[in-house]
Amino acid sequence: MADEQKPFYKRILLKLSGEAFQGSQGYGIDGEVLRTIAASIEELITLNVEVAIVIGGGNIFRGLNAAASGMDRASADYMGMLATVMNSLALQDALEQRGVYTRVLSAIEMKEVAEPYIRRRATRHLEKGRVVIFAAGTGNPYFTTDTAAALRAMEVQAEVLLKATKVAGIYDRDPAKHSDAVLYKRLTYLEVLARGLKVMDSTAISLCNENNLPIIVFDMLTRDNIRKVVCGETIGTLVAPEGHPGRGQAIADGEELSHAG
Repeated sequence: MADEQKPFYKRILLKLSGEAFQGSQGYGIDGEVLRTIAASIEELITLNVEVAIVIGGGNIFRGLNAAASGMDRASADYMGMLATVMNSLALQDALEQRGVYTRVLSAIEMKEVAEPYIRRRATRHLEKGRVVIFAAGTGNPYFTTDTAAALRAMEVQAEVLLKATKVAGIYDRDPAKHSDAVLYKRLTYLEVLARGLKVMDSTAISLCNENNLPIIVFDMLTRDNIRKVVCGETIGTLVAPEGHPGRGQAIADGEELSHAG
């Protein structure tokens, strides 16, 4: 157990989906889910891991859906950015109730509720042990929060981008619809793009590829998974360059694929 408590990564960027916040409600923010996520992040702080977070806004508003219904795309995307600010403030409150020092940095200036995003300031907050939540995406329409997560991870020199999902990792097809779906243990960025695996958008994957930033996609709903991933356990799917060690335990030859369930 002692070995499990030693973090493999010192600084991480955790990407959370807005949908995760809604729990079983179907909309909005489920307080119990929020508290569970906050407790998992608090565990990382006790391990002296520097934690940056990007949250989506799909539980409140999805810009792409609104644009598909006829709304101007830029306006819809700005509304989606505001939804991420709401989620960020909710998570900040949940963390601070647990005594975790937290700062929300917004790409859209709103000084009454969040600090403006300044890269050096974000890095300094991380160095001081504060959780940093990046709100409002990149501050630009037409870019997803996946792309924002990749960008911010590189800007603050995170060692890994952790993509928290509701499934065990990246599958060749939807495991909710196909019982024989195959879970990939390890992929390269180009394999993700070539196979059309939609775990993150192509812009985010390309950014990580160009800067050799490893991505781990894992199930955040399983208890202790966030801590286990940060401590180097082989959980979920690793997306990294060919030959990249990625985690504390090397993946053995022939272990690249396993069947769901």
